[in-house]
Formats: sequence, structure tokens, C-alpha cells
Amino acid sequence: MAKAIHAMLRVLEEARSVAFYKTAFDLDVADRLDFDDFTLLYLSNVETRFELELTVNKGQTEPYDLGDGYGHMAFSVSDLDVEHQRFSQAGLNPRKIVEFNRDGTLLARFFFVADPDGYQIEVLQRHGRYQ
Repeated sequence: MAKAIHAMLRVLEEARSVAFYKTAFDLDVADRLDFDDFTLLYLSNVETRFELELTVNKGQTEPYDLGDGYGHMAFSVSDLDVEHQRFSQAGLNPRKIVEFNRDGTLLARFFFVADPDGYQIEVLQRHGRYQ
């Protein structure tokens, strides 16, 4: 059976992205592999073995064009209201909390935040399928 192990994003500035993911999701650099043309950073935390791989292409000076194909990543949290307040206080500019209902039943509570490169990240209250 297959197991998801990481997702990769191309980022413009290593330090800025590492700081964002540390502040937002308590992700630390688990490994850093430096090559002539690029650097790979693997970020993780104690909640999961799944990693976020940040690729920093050396010589890249312009922001990446995210195009219209990128959707979003998602993180679940135990207390969405506390996290929304923490994101706000940290200057991460989270969007408003949204409740998603179907037939009168709560499916999800969430907010979105953009990382420094414009990638959209959904932060979900742990509930139902979003554990």
C-alpha cells in the first residue's frame, strides 16, 4: 500500500518561508540538502511524519507564477479559534473563519492563510473526516 510522505512547494526565499512555517504550523527543518542549483528543505513536527519539502532554486529572483492549477494544502488543529487568534497576533493575516454545512450538519470549520509565496493553506478544526 502507498503512503504519502511529503508535498513540495517552490519558494523564493528560504529564511522567510522557514520562519512562516515555523510560526504558523510549528514545522522545523528536519533535513537540508544543498546542491549546486537548488536547496531542498524538509519540514516536519511531532504531530505527523508527513513532511513539507521546500525547494529553493538558486538564482531565482522573481516570484513563481502559481498559475490556476494549484489548489491548497491543509493542516488540522485542535482549537481553530485559538489558532486564528494566534495567526492574527503573529501578523500572518488569516482570512475569516468559515463554517461549511451540509443539510444542517457541520462538515468543517476553517480559515485560509497565504504563505510568503502566495500558496493557500487551509487550517481546519479537527472534526469528522478532518482529523
